[in-house]
Amino acid sequence: MTRMLEGCTPWPEEFVDRYWMAGHWRGHTLDSLLRGWALQYGPRTALVHGATRITYANLNRRVDRMAAGFRLRGLRPGQRVLVQLPNVPEFVVTVFALMRAGIVPVLCPVSHRASEVSPVAWTTQAVGYVGPSVHQGFDHTAMAADIAARGPFLRRVFPFEAPGTSSPYGGFTTDPSGCHYFPLGSVDSPPDRALAQSAGQVAFLLLSGGAGEEPAIVPRTHNDYLHQAQTAAELVSLTEDDVYLAALPAESNFAFGCPGIVGTLSAGGTVVLVEDPGPAQCLPVIERERVTVTSLVPAIARLWLDALPEIRADVSSLRLVQIGGSPVDRATAERMGSGLGCRLQQVFDMAEGPLVLTRPDDPDETVFTTQGRPLSPGDEIRLVDADGKDVPDGEPGELLARGPHTPRGYYRAPGHNARSFTTDGHLRTGHLARRTPDGNLVVTGRPVTGRPVTGRPVAGPQGADPEDPPGR
Repeated sequence: MTRMLEGCTPWPEEFVDRYWMAGHWRGHTLDSLLRGWALQYGPRTALVHGATRITYANLNRRVDRMAAGFRLRGLRPGQRVLVQLPNVPEFVVTVFALMRAGIVPVLCPVSHRASEVSPVAWTTQAVGYVGPSVHQGFDHTAMAADIAARGPFLRRVFPFEAPGTSSPYGGFTTDPSGCHYFPLGSVDSPPDRALAQSAGQVAFLLLSGGAGEEPAIVPRTHNDYLHQAQTAAELVSLTEDDVYLAALPAESNFAFGCPGIVGTLSAGGTVVLVEDPGPAQCLPVIERERVTVTSLVPAIARLWLDALPEIRADVSSLRLVQIGGSPVDRATAERMGSGLGCRLQQVFDMAEGPLVLTRPDDPDETVFTTQGRPLSPGDEIRLVDADGKDVPDGEPGELLARGPHTPRGYYRAPGHNARSFTTDGHLRTGHLARRTPDGNLVVTGRPVTGRPVTGRPVAGPQGADPEDPPGR
């Protein structure tokens, strides 16, 4: 059995064998697949951000050189590094470079501040921090320096400077506490020999909901996350001709892998990154880049629909819009087809792994009124009453889940694990749902009385109010 990162709960051997035999796990790491994508799709555009366009071949080279740069600056396999970046190409490059170096990225919303980031840094014993020098008036590097001064672990900070900006952290420095500062742009070295890695290892850590004294941090392995992202990509028929707009925060499970950024890259498509999900920025980008697929929360979808008559962007390239964060009201769902001229897909996702989606060929009534069916044939879903007994179809019950992309425990969180997992390994999501006669799930989003919600209020960007635009 592959040795998991210390502090993680492995899948039992019988389930490991089951998922391998069924073909859910295929033994690839995210960074190794990127090498293959670079060979297969080399000159095609992988990432777009404003006027910046990066090919698959160039993306792989950047990842190679940054991985070598991280190692040169003292980071070692198995260590954790906080990544708190907006939707810029450097987010994708950094995450893949850390994974290629065997380092575990901890994906943090850029909107989080010290009260939320500090407990995550302490729990993960993060040795490094990658974030903007200053973003929307907030000094992230000063926050990282303050966190570093309060603990013994974080000793390397890599400030990101947006093109055309400058800051006091523009060159290599060391502060009195011994914390070293390396501009992210300087983390560039000739690549060395590739590191042998296992697909059963933890690829990165996701945050579930708001961080507190005991943050809920989800370890995602290469095997389980690739199964999620690639199966979701196949479900919506992504191809190299698709263009995915990452309008929601890139570090959220929804935008990163449902199928999101990872699923689009696995199909050879193009990922367009925007830092503001509002219609004024996104609708013109859809027209310019001929975007075909995107993911939204209901509040943002309504803003887009309301702004269309005034902005008058050509959005005819859109074929699919995913809606998550909360169940979309029927009026908005019906407007999606007439307003954006595309198919709607409802999504319930959690950083913890459970992923429920409507299918592109589902009847309108199913799409308008349910969140669909579990993603994977290997998913096991139960709806139970307060005594843990299965409820009949049509009756509400707590949603329990286990499967090939649902980890068996939080990272270094025995308290969360005791509350949130059954003895047979089902995740207690903390959400009520009911099953329709045709097998679709309706997730109400109401937490089970008397028990803390495991993750976010409902599926969507981590830390986001399901009815409010996510803060950037």
